[in-house]
Amino acid sequence: MAIRGPSKTSGFLQGKFLIALPGMPDPRFERTVVMMCAHSDAEGAMGLIINKPLENMSMTGLLSKLGIPVSANRIETPVLFGGPVETQQGLILHSSEFSGSQSSFVTSEISLTGTMDVLHAIAGGRGPHKAAFALGYAGWEAGQLENELRGNGWIYCDSDAAILFDLAPEAKWAAALAKLGISPSNLSSQAGRA
Repeated sequence: MAIRGPSKTSGFLQGKFLIALPGMPDPRFERTVVMMCAHSDAEGAMGLIINKPLENMSMTGLLSKLGIPVSANRIETPVLFGGPVETQQGLILHSSEFSGSQSSFVTSEISLTGTMDVLHAIAGGRGPHKAAFALGYAGWEAGQLENELRGNGWIYCDSDAAILFDLAPEAKWAAALAKLGISPSNLSSQAGRA
């Protein structure tokens, strides 16, 4: 599970929450919050959906399937649908006090790791204090996400580790909107331009 770190020419969305607006044409992204892990004008963007748990899958079950022994003091977290790209690849967003062999900072509080060492550390109770595990990721080619923003598919705000790690998945979309002072009940699925 190797990952590429953020580009040295990161764009303005790295470390932000990308929030799907009502009327999102792609049902895989309906009512999603994406933690943007990398953004570059030249290379595009990459992020993980943080509020769509995979049904019938837990971290303990996944570790067991991978043959990784689990200690009693490990953290339990749902396994998330991180996005439609490389859905067999596992990536872990975690608190930055832990650093794996190929961890990269997304923000000062949040890191991303895609190697097995973080899974072994979590299973053994020696991993990060907080973590979110995702299978797959969301990816955009250069300029694609910017076009989707102009088309009113998304809005964005600063990320928040408490929303990422501490809230139930079903509460994250409304909480991310609330960071912008928006109530979901005030949103319309009809896009428009003034």
